[in-house]
Amino acid sequence: MIWGCLITGLAILLVSPANLLLPDYRILASVGYTLFGVGLAFYATPSTDAALSNLPAAQTDSGLGIYKMASSLGAAFGVAISAAIFSTLSGDSASAKWLDGVITFLGRQDNLAVREAAIVALGFNVLMVAVAIASIMLTVPKGTKTQA
Repeated sequence: MIWGCLITGLAILLVSPANLLLPDYRILASVGYTLFGVGLAFYATPSTDAALSNLPAAQTDSGLGIYKMASSLGAAFGVAISAAIFSTLSGDSASAKWLDGVITFLGRQDNLAVREAAIVALGFNVLMVAVAIASIMLTVPKGTKTQA
């Protein structure tokens, strides 16, 4: 699960540099979105297994329903918060001006508010990946090795 989070975090970082020119960004985005899918695949199976492995057989269906509901609710909150950050910052060209001294934006300069908002919103997503890794490390029990 941690590997899935790390790969997904790397994918978000690859999609984040909205300060680049379009040809360079297309390459990073292609690799980033590929890694995003791989990271989610690495996370999904062990996550489901960890959530359902200790349930009695009679409660597996209920547990799966609760797991999927919590997963969907978490995804909805994540998208809503990221979209709120993006739409708030992209509406005002002065909202993320502090990035001007930190990041040099190449290419068109008429869409800086949108590009800056994208970087900040994706940065929030990386922060959420770090929170996910911390929660995995704190709550998921370590597997014990069995000797054959």
